[in-house]
Amino acid sequence: MDLLKTLLLNPPSFEKFDGGAGSRWPATREIESYWYPVWLGYPAGMIRDLGGHSRVLDTSPHHIGPEETIQIAADYEFVVLFTSHVGFTKDVELVEQMKVLNPNLKIAFVGPPVTTHPEVALHASAAIDFVTHKEFDYAVTRFAAGEALDTIPGVHFLRDDQMVSNPPDPPVEDLDRFPWVTQIWKRDLDITRYNVPFLLHPYIALYSTRGCPALCTFCLWPQTFDGHRWRTRSVADVRNEVEWALDAFKPEGLQEIFFDDDTFTYSPKRMVEMAKAFKPLNFQWSSTSRSHLDYDTLKVLADSGCRLFIVGFESGNDEILKNIKKGISAQRSLEFVKNCKKVGIKVHADFIIGLPGETRETIRETIEYAKTMDPETLQVSVAHAYPGTEMYEWFQNHGIIMHTRMSDELGQQLPMANFPHLSGAEMLEWVHRFYDEYYFRPKPILRILGNAMFKSNERKRLYKEAKEFLQTRARRRELVKAGEVTPHTS
Repeated sequence: MDLLKTLLLNPPSFEKFDGGAGSRWPATREIESYWYPVWLGYPAGMIRDLGGHSRVLDTSPHHIGPEETIQIAADYEFVVLFTSHVGFTKDVELVEQMKVLNPNLKIAFVGPPVTTHPEVALHASAAIDFVTHKEFDYAVTRFAAGEALDTIPGVHFLRDDQMVSNPPDPPVEDLDRFPWVTQIWKRDLDITRYNVPFLLHPYIALYSTRGCPALCTFCLWPQTFDGHRWRTRSVADVRNEVEWALDAFKPEGLQEIFFDDDTFTYSPKRMVEMAKAFKPLNFQWSSTSRSHLDYDTLKVLADSGCRLFIVGFESGNDEILKNIKKGISAQRSLEFVKNCKKVGIKVHADFIIGLPGETRETIRETIEYAKTMDPETLQVSVAHAYPGTEMYEWFQNHGIIMHTRMSDELGQQLPMANFPHLSGAEMLEWVHRFYDEYYFRPKPILRILGNAMFKSNERKRLYKEAKEFLQTRARRRELVKAGEVTPHTS
């Protein structure tokens, strides 16, 4: 069978833009950093396994701009583009230029925006042949294999300017059926291009599960894409992929494996089994986590090579945590971080400014809470109520002023809402204040200097990241003063 020559594209949108195919918070960062386009890796492997030609093109980390992307796409028959709410307009412009150069090219848009608003996406441009509903592995693979759109579950397309929607199949339960994305990384990507400040460099990322049972109202992925049903790969399959990757990426100097699941550690029992499987492999790993694990489980994970957790704490105020259905109290999270420190696991903490119930007082409470917690590193973002999420509905139902633009001219995220007592512009200023107050303290400064003191590569990395952070912040402030970037817009 002759399969369509398929390009699976994480497109260029803004300079240093970390796009939607793996990023849970699509934006241009103050420090250049990129997550792996894991969702594109699975159908790339499936098309390969059927004997077809596939390629994952992750443009931003490899510094491939729009013009070069268009030229590359001209050699393909089918493009699968993972779009994001932030980058959608630029993505449409890109594929329209592709169709001018190659009118026979078939183009599918995948990702949360086309799941929640398929008709809007299809009417945005005649260049888009179809869009998919939620997980798209089998839909795009079947199209690449020559199947007609009418018979493929989970696709939307236009016929006589009317949208045709095929009901989706149930979510895949047997995740061991999927290929290993690390083999696609070895074939298509340069792993040295992927940098995340709190992960070791170079690192690789993969999934061991799909979905998340947690009910956080703001979280984009479970509500619009991979669902709340938690589906797992077997421990043996994960362990075997890790063993393969450790050997395959030796020449690149692989330092760490990151498990980028929605919540890798959701089941403590499974984590103990995973730790037993990992320990003989003798490698360092990090993952996402909730702050629910007890000391004994954390100790087992640390002994198996666990180095760091990324944890969304969001706020230090319990009322806000209830408002977003976080399911874990602020005090429980403090105990979790304390136990992580005891066993030697570092914590990267995520906080959000502007959640339902936020006031100046609760922001101050969260800043002081973060100082008390004292995680290794942290990230602070403004709240984004993505379409299709419960928090989006909350903002609408409570009359919060919503704005249509999700990013500024640099691709950095803008606050989507103004509270009567707290403007979006002020929220952005609180984000900057949060960073300054947290990092310009003796403890973080000594930690950063201590990590860099005996490792020349870490010193170079620290210098580069500090320079980028200051330059990006200064550039943004200059654009604000010049009126070219607005703190918020209607």
